[in-house]
Amino acid sequence: MYYEEMNRDRTWYDITQVCINGHVINDSYKKYPEHNQNFCEDCGEKTITSCPGCKADIRGARHLDGYGSDFFVDIPPSYCAHCGNPYPWTSLAIEAAIELAQEVEGLTTEEREMLSKSIEEIVKGGPKTPVATTRFKKVAAKFNKGIWNAFRDILVDVASESAKKMLWP
Repeated sequence: MYYEEMNRDRTWYDITQVCINGHVINDSYKKYPEHNQNFCEDCGEKTITSCPGCKADIRGARHLDGYGSDFFVDIPPSYCAHCGNPYPWTSLAIEAAIELAQEVEGLTTEEREMLSKSIEEIVKGGPKTPVATTRFKKVAAKFNKGIWNAFRDILVDVASESAKKMLWP
């Protein structure tokens, strides 16, 4: 018990700095401020350290004082753990995928709508994800490889783990 209490006092989470396109800049914003950047060196977009909606910090690396870090952030979270709103990179990916759905040639209006509705559930993950991925794959059977790859490139970093397993095994 004493060891657990002692260990708990020595463990803390840092803040992650992310650009609005979802590139992780620094997952140890407080501990290593020399790595902080106002703008992303990959895409030039502004960086943030908190949710634009509720202003809660974006959780970063877990530090164990005296031992280093044991949890790093390579891919930022899709949704804020405090207010449930999507982060900017998630909203941008959903928006881009929905726009792409509207541009795919050879689809009916109904298929475009089905595709667009499926995208949000693919990102969220939950009981409706298998239904959404099934519908997505049904319409995707009409895609050429370039369109399929474009959807994968847009969604791969924000899609739920279960959706990724179903869409890109």
